[in-house]
Amino acid sequence: MPHRKKIIWRSPTGDVIACVEKNKVLQENLHEIRQVCQDALEDAVLMGCDEQQFRAVLAELIASLESNYNA
Repeated sequence: MPHRKKIIWRSPTGDVIACVEKNKVLQENLHEIRQVCQDALEDAVLMGCDEQQFRAVLAELIASLESNYNA
């Protein structure tokens, strides 16, 4: 697995999210998302899909996400 980059999470106002548990959950979520995306990419390529098209579809999916919470 590639090296996990240390991310400094910030609030909408720019304050650093310093809570250890919050940072742990965010990192775990990213790890899980990455693994699901990696598996889906490999499936798509094995089934004959164009890798760049699949990556573009994933990027569109991410761009279309909306929060149900008001920050």
